[in-house]
Amino acid sequence: MDAPWLNHYQDGVAHDLPPFDYRSLADLLDEAFEKHGDLTAFLLMGGKMSFRELDRHSKTFAAYLQSIGLKKGDRIALMMPNVFAYPVAVAGALRAGLIVVNTNPLYTTGELTHQLNDSGAKAIVVLENMANTVASCRSQTKLEHVIVTTIGDLQPVVKRFITNLVVRKVKKMVPAYDLPEAVGFLDALKKGEGASLRRPAQSLDEVAVLQYTGGTTGVSKGAALTHRNIVSNVLQVEQWFGPALSKIRSGEATTMVCALPLYHIFGFTVNMMFSMRMGGTNILIPNPRDIPALLKAIKGQPFHTFPGVNTLFGAIARHEGAKSVDWSPLVLSVGGGMAVQKKTAELWEELTGTSICEGYGLSETSPVASANHTRDTRYTGSIGLPLPGTEMAILSDEGEKLPQGDIGEIAIRGPQVMAGYWQRPDETARAMTEDGFFKTGDIGLMDENGWFKIVDRKKDMINVSGFNVYPNEIEDVLVSMPGIVEAAAVAVPDENSGEAVKVVLVRENSSIDEAAVKAYCREHLTGYKRPRVVEFREELPKTNVGKVLRRELRN
Repeated sequence: MDAPWLNHYQDGVAHDLPPFDYRSLADLLDEAFEKHGDLTAFLLMGGKMSFRELDRHSKTFAAYLQSIGLKKGDRIALMMPNVFAYPVAVAGALRAGLIVVNTNPLYTTGELTHQLNDSGAKAIVVLENMANTVASCRSQTKLEHVIVTTIGDLQPVVKRFITNLVVRKVKKMVPAYDLPEAVGFLDALKKGEGASLRRPAQSLDEVAVLQYTGGTTGVSKGAALTHRNIVSNVLQVEQWFGPALSKIRSGEATTMVCALPLYHIFGFTVNMMFSMRMGGTNILIPNPRDIPALLKAIKGQPFHTFPGVNTLFGAIARHEGAKSVDWSPLVLSVGGGMAVQKKTAELWEELTGTSICEGYGLSETSPVASANHTRDTRYTGSIGLPLPGTEMAILSDEGEKLPQGDIGEIAIRGPQVMAGYWQRPDETARAMTEDGFFKTGDIGLMDENGWFKIVDRKKDMINVSGFNVYPNEIEDVLVSMPGIVEAAAVAVPDENSGEAVKVVLVRENSSIDEAAVKAYCREHLTGYKRPRVVEFREELPKTNVGKVLRRELRN
């Protein structure tokens, strides 16, 4: 292959993916538990979980899942923020041979119903704070088992009692729900202790995770990520981060700030799986929007790496309390999920003394496809070089590879690229070329040295703090509102979230105002999908066949 980027790799980074003996993600976890048993895997609100404890808990949870009739290939949804139960549930599900369905805990009833039905999930593990959403859609799904966990689960007894008391009674963060057949997470572990675990045979090309994402139609669909996809990306990331991590003192366990949601593929692979392979510690941050709580969690604990998104880096850098944190052990800050803005990079470097290494990827690529050098001390504005074993190309509208400097659609081929969209062969065929490249929908170019840069987005998606928002979904909700005739959703720049949702509406009469629209959206859309700006017009610009011209609205 013609790969000019290889000439610009950092010293010590292999050109190709190193060979490995894992047959599944479960094998990777087994190795981590055996090698790093007494090391700390996760920290949360003053509590800690060692690799040995995670090994034990996940084995008993896997045995429990099999004891209730779940079989290899069954799907289990995990609907939690960053709490101890999440890595236990992931490891247990994978050891039992199940497919993990990562689920956003902020989903509305409609969004959750679609994902559960599309994936065919038979079971769900949900934090009690969101159990009312599961209760509201339970009868419309094929769920057979509901397991409810709490923020305090797997903490020491006294701490668990106090934490749950504050969450339930003081902060009143747990809405009432009716799930009489639900099993508590700790009860499930207790039952699993009396069951036997039968490890199923697994292959690298079987699906390990369904990571839901949108598409040009706006319908959320599952990127089917195989064991090979995620193991490969873990090893690619390990190679790429190596030059920076080599600066950590010998014998010192690498500690990551885990402010990325673990249900997001960025956090799943880069924080959890990569960290477990190398015996690292994750400082779990349940709510990264609470900057004072985040800073409190990391203030007394040395940390070396900080994966995040532009909005998070910016919010921390602008917070007065960040100056009291000891940033000196930090050797690597990784930006992904959305473009890193130059101003944010400058503020972050001023605060921490480290630059942000910007990477690029998608749910469909497990997620990391390219990244800048980890030792760069300058803002490049590019998405860097393809990772080891990865090819990137710029394609014309006809699917032909374009020369360096020409603008076209970015396409990716590599071992981290998904097997396809779950039970959607038509969508898979549209997204993949015949020779195995995934068409990202992003418009960019490759410069003369093999560095890639995004110029624009081919798709109309809106990127809010690293989360994809698809205009069709917003528009479908709004046109279901009585009195709204037509709707169009577009992106507008936002200082905090990078982009925000703007809707342009045609209404029947002026009695429908901005407040009414926003109240309706609060009922039907997750927070980050709700419009920040509402505009009313007499008509929407359209093509001669009636298609709304979103680009004209953006301009």
